[in-house]
Amino acid sequence: MRTLRRALRLRSARLSAVVLAVVAVAAVFGHWLAPLDPLAQDSAHVLSGPSAGHLLGTDGIGRDVLSRLVAGTSSSIVATLEAVGTALLVGIVLGIGSLWLGRGYEWASLRFVDSLQTLPYVVFVVAVVGVLGNGLTQAMLAIGLLYSPIFFRVSRAASLALLRAQYVEAAELFGASRLWILRTHLWSKILPTIAVTAAQASAECLLAVQSLSFLGIGVQPPAPTWGGMLADDLSFLAQQPWAPFIPALTIMITVGALNAIADAISDSADLPVVDSSPTQPGSVQEVPDAAVAVR
Repeated sequence: MRTLRRALRLRSARLSAVVLAVVAVAAVFGHWLAPLDPLAQDSAHVLSGPSAGHLLGTDGIGRDVLSRLVAGTSSSIVATLEAVGTALLVGIVLGIGSLWLGRGYEWASLRFVDSLQTLPYVVFVVAVVGVLGNGLTQAMLAIGLLYSPIFFRVSRAASLALLRAQYVEAAELFGASRLWILRTHLWSKILPTIAVTAAQASAECLLAVQSLSFLGIGVQPPAPTWGGMLADDLSFLAQQPWAPFIPALTIMITVGALNAIADAISDSADLPVVDSSPTQPGSVQEVPDAAVAVR
């Protein structure tokens, strides 16, 4: 929380927080905030430009673009959260567990992560969807697995640096359980790093989700999504050359806000490299935690 408060002092972080708050409100209350039914077709106003009745115009079958944009926020954000949540769970559990569950588990987890990194992105997602069915949850499970190596590497590297600290070794010598050490000494120190990685991964997963929606994978038409709207607008590019810029600009602004939040947290977080040797420059001495561990 202290890191987040410091990050929000930056102007870019405050602006990004406002953008993400608007997106969150649209994701939660989008179906109520949409001025018209996002699935209703108006044959009298097909491919019409912005007007009082349709602020952003209509698409190729007369559906209100603004209503579909607002209503599609929910599925776009939920899909992104599912993918990031899967990546967090798989990556952090495997990453931290690889340091404490023995060499056999460490070897198996490293080989599993290496194999995930070699998989072709689209081919793997299509294969998972083909086996489990073309649905939102199935597609997001595949994306989450592909992004889990990022969290594996980050959590493993951050925890490995802290496990070499003298206060952690002292706690182990005095009989502290691994769960207690993780909760007391490690988690609070690696959380800022995890938060930065999660914000960056959210931006990447959002782009991946919209790419799959553009291809018709995940959320099925006529349910609105930003990527699906972009694909529909490209079909009528000669009639409405400006239409694809609406969903594309929405995606770009949201991704930019997530990356700005990640940069702000990274700049504001105290991420010292803890080394067990006190003679090396830059080593951090955790005296209060060491005293607690000894006590």
